[in-house]
Amino acid sequence: MIPSVSPNLGLTPHQRDTALRDAAQALEVNFLTEILKSTGLGKTSETFGGGAGEDQFASFLTRAQAEKMVDAGGIGLAEHLFNALKQGTKE
Repeated sequence: MIPSVSPNLGLTPHQRDTALRDAAQALEVNFLTEILKSTGLGKTSETFGGGAGEDQFASFLTRAQAEKMVDAGGIGLAEHLFNALKQGTKE
């Protein structure tokens, strides 16, 4: 879930920046998760697949990989989103 940030919540600038950065990183995680899915990451191997269990949990693995990518710096999308969101919430 993507956090909602409104400039009129009485947050300190640091709290607002933290909330905006969290929202930007959540968007990048969602984006990378979809990109990884579209590349076929997490699809069960037809030869030596893990069966139904692997299919059930593949989405969790893909999301975890996307989260780790963002934690390591990602592709820079979160930083651009953060800067755009920050500009949009200036009072």
